[in-house]
Amino acid sequence: MEVSSLPISTAQRGKLISSGYTSISSLLSVSPSQLVQDLNISENEALEILRVASWRSGSDKIDRERRLSIVNGAQTAWDMLNEEESSIRITTSCSNLDDILGGGISCKEVTEIGGVPGIGKTQIGIQLAVNVQIPSDCGGVEGKAIYIDTEGSFMVERALQIAEACAEDIQEYNSFQTKDFHACHIKVVVVDSITFHFRQDFEDMALRTRLLGGMALKLMNLAKKFNLAVVLLNQVTTKYSEGSFQLTLALGDSWSHASTNRIILFWNGDERYAYIDKSPYMKSASAPYAVTQKGIRNSTSSKYKRVKLM
Repeated sequence: MEVSSLPISTAQRGKLISSGYTSISSLLSVSPSQLVQDLNISENEALEILRVASWRSGSDKIDRERRLSIVNGAQTAWDMLNEEESSIRITTSCSNLDDILGGGISCKEVTEIGGVPGIGKTQIGIQLAVNVQIPSDCGGVEGKAIYIDTEGSFMVERALQIAEACAEDIQEYNSFQTKDFHACHIKVVVVDSITFHFRQDFEDMALRTRLLGGMALKLMNLAKKFNLAVVLLNQVTTKYSEGSFQLTLALGDSWSHASTNRIILFWNGDERYAYIDKSPYMKSASAPYAVTQKGIRNSTSSKYKRVKLM
């Protein structure tokens, strides 16, 4: 295609032809600065000529150069925002908790959930392992779960009880008829707990820090590469701060940066609460939840509270 067909001024077309740019294809490999030098024109004129030539040729050279300039594997902020908004989430079966989590536990991220004994950490872990299998027709992920039990406390009977209750809920609220379906790839990995093998008989603290750091990096890469949720259950310990001992999640301050999201479970009177302690996009907020015979469900209280813990 000849440059004479470009919708630019006669003077600009003449300069292009005089400088040897007779075809549009000859312009597609030229930089704006080179065109400024060859045609003795302003930079704005050069950019406009290249834009028109790219548009006419059907390939946007300027946009292509911008994309190539991005480091391989990097993302623009716009892409990251779109990714967050379209992120797949696994319901917790507690709508109050799902609301503050933006719809549930997000895939492609590492979420740490910690709290005192008996608060329901394992119950939430089992609930997520069951809920990830909900068919897509019913609003689920239709995936599989890997549950890593480091403490030998996994309750098979409890998992069956929660699964049966989940199936009943699907049938009741979605008129779901039993049918064969094939679960897709792994969508959640639950580690219960991440703390167990690092709290005892570990005299070399430098080695422990290196192992934890390496493990955190591998888990983050795993979540991003396979678009799955990694859920790490953590225990609590005491920390001396401002003249008194306070409860905090185990494994130290450096570990607190190992996850994308951090959720702290705590008692508020006789009621269980979940508090979003850390997240790059979710607001700090808390919501009540209950551990029932059917699994994790809404608490009798329906009001959220912005309760700051620790």
